[in-house]
Amino acid sequence: MSRDTIRRPAEQEEASMLEIIVQGRGGQGAQTAGNLLARAFFAQGRQVQAFATYGGARRGTPVSSFIRVDDRPIRLRCDIEQADAILCFDASLLAPPLLARADAHTLVLVNSARGAAELREEHPGLRLVAVDALAISRETGLGRIVNSALLGAFARALGSPTLPVLRQVLLDYSAQMAQQNAQACALGWEAAGQGLQEVSP
Repeated sequence: MSRDTIRRPAEQEEASMLEIIVQGRGGQGAQTAGNLLARAFFAQGRQVQAFATYGGARRGTPVSSFIRVDDRPIRLRCDIEQADAILCFDASLLAPPLLARADAHTLVLVNSARGAAELREEHPGLRLVAVDALAISRETGLGRIVNSALLGAFARALGSPTLPVLRQVLLDYSAQMAQQNAQACALGWEAAGQGLQEVSP
């Protein structure tokens, strides 16, 4: 799925900026995922802006990372009010504070063992793709650390950054278990393929 597919039709010719929200809870690795995703876009020659907000210092409180990607210098200095794509680490976060930033054109990729069809019944109107990143992470020896699997799936859904670039960023910047993180990323990429077939164009 390309960025132009995600972009609202009326904006395709006048704006190339991609606005992304990464939403998780403290301790899930959402901020790390946002930083790695930004590095991968930058490695592909894109202009990138990344920043984060925190719901509190406690583990489990909501954490949001915001990323803007463009081919031109980015001069906006405000929060993202309407996202082109959302990466959600926990289906319980698909709630009004986050979904207020989405519309019918926003791609939402969520970490969940439940099928996307079931989640869409609870959240009608969302362009939603579900990936069981926890199962992938356990398979690759990462336990409950799901950010690499989700990054691979999200990049596949967006159509960018490419898998080789994203894997190399993980190899370069993973503090430990770099090979396992790269493997989880590749498996997440593969897992997203089936979910994308369920999303109407």
